[in-house]
Amino acid sequence: MNDRLSRAGSPQPVVAVYGASGHTGGFVIRELSRRGFTAVAIGRDAERLAAADFPAGVKREVAAIEDPASLARALAGAAAVVNCAGPFIDTAEPLVSAALRARIHYFDVTAEQASAQAIFERYSAAEEAGVAVIPAMGFYGGLGDLLATAAMGDWTRADEARIGIALDSWKPTEGTRATGRRNTARRLTLAEGMLRPLADPAPSVVWPYAEPFGAQEMVELPFTEAILIGSHLQVSELHTYLNTAPLRDLRDARTPAPVAADASGRSAQTFVVEVEVRQGSTVRRASALGRDIYATTAPLVVEAVERVLNDATAPRGVFAPGGLFDARNFLTALAPDILS
Repeated sequence: MNDRLSRAGSPQPVVAVYGASGHTGGFVIRELSRRGFTAVAIGRDAERLAAADFPAGVKREVAAIEDPASLARALAGAAAVVNCAGPFIDTAEPLVSAALRARIHYFDVTAEQASAQAIFERYSAAEEAGVAVIPAMGFYGGLGDLLATAAMGDWTRADEARIGIALDSWKPTEGTRATGRRNTARRLTLAEGMLRPLADPAPSVVWPYAEPFGAQEMVELPFTEAILIGSHLQVSELHTYLNTAPLRDLRDARTPAPVAADASGRSAQTFVVEVEVRQGSTVRRASALGRDIYATTAPLVVEAVERVLNDATAPRGVFAPGGLFDARNFLTALAPDILS
C-alpha cells in the first residue's frame, strides 16, 4: 500500500472510475486499489458491472451518461473521477460537467482529438471551481506529451517535434473498435505553431528503431498529443507517426481482443515510443519502452490522480500532463516496473 495514502488512520481518498467494467477501466480500478485508494466502479450496464472481477472493497454504481442525477449519486463522496468510457466524444463533456458540479477532479484517457480539444475550449470554469481537469492522461496523448516536455527540458521553444510510436501488434478492445467507428473527424497536427489538418494522404517515413523493432514503416497519425502539446509547448511543427503493422491488425475485423499473458492481466504486446525535439541543428531525445498499451494507461492516469490529490497548492484548471507536472520526475516514478 502506498504510504502517502495510509498514514495514521487518515481516510483513504475515494476515486470513481467511469467505464470501470471495460478493459482499461479494470486496469485502472486495480491500480487504484494497489496504491491504497478507495475505488468506486461506475458503469452503464448493471450486468457487466456485477460480473466484473474487481478487488475486494470496490463499490459498484450504475449511472447513465445522459442522466445527471445518476452521475451525481455515483460521484457523491469521491475526490476525483477517471473516465475510461469511450467514445469520449460522447462521455467526456457530460462527465466533466458532473465533476465541476461536484467540485471533484476529472481525468480521462482519450485518444480522440475532438474530445480533448473541446475540454480545453469549453471548461475554463474548472479553475473557478477549484478542480483540475486533465484530458488524455493515457498511453495515446499523455505519454507523448510527457516525453516531449521532458525532452524539451529548459528550452522555451522548438522548431520541430517528432514522435514515433511502434507496437509489435494491436489486439483492439471493444471500446477501441467503437471509438474508431465514431471518431471520423480529420486529424490535426501542429504547423507553424497552430493546429492544422493533417495532409491527405498522410506522409510516411521509415523510423530507425533499435532492436527488437528495427527499422519500421510508419505513417503520420496524430492522436491527442497534438492537442496537449499545442496547449503548453512552443513547438512550430509536430509530426506523430505510428508503424503500419498494428494498423493492419486494427483494420482487420478478425483480430481478437487482448489476452492476458501474466497474473497482472497484461497482454504480451510490446511498444516503444521515441520523441525527438529539434532547435536549429540541436536535437534532444526521450523514449519509453513497455508492455501493453491498455495496461500502461492505468499507472499513467493513477499517478496523475495521486499527484493532484496530494498537492492542495497545485494550480487548478484544464491542463495537459506536461503543463502541470514535472515531466521527467513523473516518468521516472513509473520506471522500471511500468516503463523502462
